[in-house]
Amino acid sequence: MELNSLDVMPIKTAISANGHLIVGGCDVVELSEKYGTPLYVYDESTIRLMAESFTKEFSSRYSNSRVLYASKAYINPAIAKLAVQEGLGIDIVSGGELAVAAAVDFPPEDIFFHGNNKSQEEISEALDYGIGQFVADSFYEIQLINKIAAMRNHIQKVMLRLSPGIDGHTHKKTTTGILDTKFGFLIETGDALKAINEVQSCKNLDLTGIHFHLGSPIFETEPYARAITRVLEFLAPVIKDGFNMRDFSPGGGFAVGYTKDKFPPSIGEYADTITKAVIASCERFDIAYPRLLVEPGRSIIARAGVALYKIGAIKDIPGVRKYVSVDGGMGDNIRPALYDSRYEVILANKLHEKDKEHVRLVGKYCETGDILADNVLLPECSTGDLIAMPVSGAYGMSMSSNYNLNPRPAVIIVAHGNSKVIRRRETYLDLMRCDEFE
Repeated sequence: MELNSLDVMPIKTAISANGHLIVGGCDVVELSEKYGTPLYVYDESTIRLMAESFTKEFSSRYSNSRVLYASKAYINPAIAKLAVQEGLGIDIVSGGELAVAAAVDFPPEDIFFHGNNKSQEEISEALDYGIGQFVADSFYEIQLINKIAAMRNHIQKVMLRLSPGIDGHTHKKTTTGILDTKFGFLIETGDALKAINEVQSCKNLDLTGIHFHLGSPIFETEPYARAITRVLEFLAPVIKDGFNMRDFSPGGGFAVGYTKDKFPPSIGEYADTITKAVIASCERFDIAYPRLLVEPGRSIIARAGVALYKIGAIKDIPGVRKYVSVDGGMGDNIRPALYDSRYEVILANKLHEKDKEHVRLVGKYCETGDILADNVLLPECSTGDLIAMPVSGAYGMSMSSNYNLNPRPAVIIVAHGNSKVIRRRETYLDLMRCDEFE
């Protein structure tokens, strides 16, 4: 198996002489023995390279660009520190994500707070930390931010999230730029213009720019170009009337290659389409070039992560299928059950053996739909073998749960043959920590 020919693996993945998967210079079999399974392994070099690539590809085409890491893909203190070191800003969507950023002294001016229903408490916490921008998503929120900022005698920078009415051609549960969505002010209904006027009338708000987001993952570049043109055409008369648009964001949603048969455009291709559309539209509609903000999350972190599982029970139904059960499942990766997502599956301790059988890889949770991968071709599987699922760095741990009261896995980071825990495995005591016994 030539793993390096597959862009689904972390950078510089290798195979040892005894057929084991090597990530970040570490044998994953040894990692599983040291830390247990299920285990999430993040390759530091891949995270850094993806962050550097986004910054380079956008800034080389549009100098006034800024990359914000969309932390909902996965965030914890160690990842937040890497974002700071790589010069990224951060896009947060909750008070919890703000707390992680604050825990590592993330520069407040580089924090952008998204979300369609921020609470009064979250807004207050963000103002107290001094975050750079809110991305307002409702009329209710505009007034709430203005009210809380006024209580602090503070002028708060905000952007408005618009919905351009453009389909990003992705899963219906992750499409956000269309008419029928909970996100953003709709251009078609007149709400977008009304929201701009309302923010400009608020004494404690400074409207710096406009944001939109089409959804995720988007495997095409054309929807970005259409949406950028649509939004900037709408904004042109508003800007002529005095709106000083300093920031403009077409969001993120950039796809990654989860399987070897479906790869997205390169970062450069996304950057090329987006920057050309911004430049062309600004020239066409006589708009001063704004700062361009892009928000990759999945496309920075996904490829860096590999999920490791141990095989337990094996059930063979002759003439039907073989079930191979592992010690994780939908509790640590709900994407296959929720979005019908597909992953490559690797028998990480038998990479020199030939593929022999098609199996259904299932988890340990009490749901028939707890299927991690279906009809995957693997070498002959045995109890105790180690399964690796690459491109697991995004939305696995961040959407994880304690369903069936299973503790969440440990998370480690690897670099240059060294490994360290960045999130310890949960214990049964952790599961009961918030419970009251009397």
